[in-house]
Amino acid sequence: MSSDYNPPDVPLDVIHADHEILIINKPAGLLSVPGKGPHLADCLIARLKDAFPQVLLVHRLDRDTSGVIVFALTPHAQRHIGLQFEKRYTKKTYVARVWGKLEPKTGTVDLPLIVDWENRPLQKVCHETGKSAQTDWRVLRSEGAESRVRLMPKTGRSHQLRVHMLAMGHPILGDPFYANGPARDFDRLMLHSEELRLRHPDGGEGVKFRARAPF
Repeated sequence: MSSDYNPPDVPLDVIHADHEILIINKPAGLLSVPGKGPHLADCLIARLKDAFPQVLLVHRLDRDTSGVIVFALTPHAQRHIGLQFEKRYTKKTYVARVWGKLEPKTGTVDLPLIVDWENRPLQKVCHETGKSAQTDWRVLRSEGAESRVRLMPKTGRSHQLRVHMLAMGHPILGDPFYANGPARDFDRLMLHSEELRLRHPDGGEGVKFRARAPF
């Protein structure tokens, strides 16, 4: 991540807030947590602390990804939801625009991932040392040189959706790390966290939160 970090100056988009959890529609281009160095200090959790000083991190979205993200407002909620992510009880759904016509209409990518140490923060497929990673996909429609897809990760590896789509020959449009040529020539990464399902830490009731993709 370079020093050309120019996060968007937009109001917080609060989807839901109660005594335990906070659901935000994160804008693309904003870090979830601070990066290394003062030029990467502006981030979503820092902005949230002004209005919600007790806010606690549960998970994160990549800087260039927009959409639904959950924060905890109590240590109990942080532990409860953190365990749900660890045990894969949460269900995440993303919308993406990818290069090319993706066929068949549905399927699963099952390719192990690991950090590409010589090119950090990039990740790569490695069958010898990679960690298990699976992503379900469903094509919503194909138009011209691109497809609109719904992506449902079963695991939560770093850059998982981006690398899995690249490995299939269909990089996500606008990806500054993994797309090349005309597939990269977009004003943002076309990846959005559309829906998150989890169990509420107060009582365990199943809840879901959605934010429509802005592209």
